[in-house]
Amino acid sequence: MATDDSPRVLVPLPAIDFDPTEVAVSWKILRARNVAVVFATPDGKVSQGDPRMLSGEGLDFWGFVPLLKKIRLLGLTLRANGDARAAYAQMAADSGFTQPRSYQQLRSEDFDGLLLPGGHCARGMRDYLESPQLQALVAAFFDTGKPVAAVCHGVVLAARSVSARTGKSVLFGRKTTALTWALESKAWNLMRFLGRFWDAGYYRTYAELSGEPTGYRSVEQEVKRALARPDDFLDVPADAPDAFRKASGLFRDSADDARPAFLVRDGNYLSARWPGDVHTFAKEFAQMVKPAT
Repeated sequence: MATDDSPRVLVPLPAIDFDPTEVAVSWKILRARNVAVVFATPDGKVSQGDPRMLSGEGLDFWGFVPLLKKIRLLGLTLRANGDARAAYAQMAADSGFTQPRSYQQLRSEDFDGLLLPGGHCARGMRDYLESPQLQALVAAFFDTGKPVAAVCHGVVLAARSVSARTGKSVLFGRKTTALTWALESKAWNLMRFLGRFWDAGYYRTYAELSGEPTGYRSVEQEVKRALARPDDFLDVPADAPDAFRKASGLFRDSADDARPAFLVRDGNYLSARWPGDVHTFAKEFAQMVKPAT
């Protein structure tokens, strides 16, 4: 349990649609390691996780029908797993989550670290990713050298944040990973293949504009455009131990199994790809903000 002298980690959230696993599992692991977690939202009101990822409703091709959407087949597979849903329920009852700060109240000097979660539903995530206040705050954390962790679309927020010192993205000159196009396109194509015609772009926060090649607005490609070199974006090496388990999107890490996880650490910056990395990601970040003695 966190105490008055515990490190304080800031977790900004959108008003709605954040990924429940990336936030709740990280919260649970940080709290278990005596790290205080402070949430913030655009207006200081309680945020809501992506309901599809919590219930699985609406992910099957009949999900637009009010009564039929309660019948879940694919939705039971794609939603957050049991551990994540249990962590979300605990977090949702915690006073730190139910009494968030507003973005306007945030100062980097009040915290010891910053964690940027993701989520893909465009309805809520775009305001978070496009917030000038958050981008300036993220840049301040990087410029002062405090630990920063970003996962999935959270890396896009980091990529869009411009350093006051260099005038370039805070990720320029750094190694990173994020949601890869391989993972993003698999989920997107699955929705289209299974006939979810009424919301086939659910897994794409940004769609390509006319004339742009497929994948141009993907997380991977946007992050790469902010880097010093495209090769600074890292994915699972083909010869890595457990490479298939890490790269296929069929396996998720757990409290006891880090084999499916893939992280990239560059100094005080830690990045991960998707909810399947988050147990290992949160444990590593906890060690960064509160090193073992």
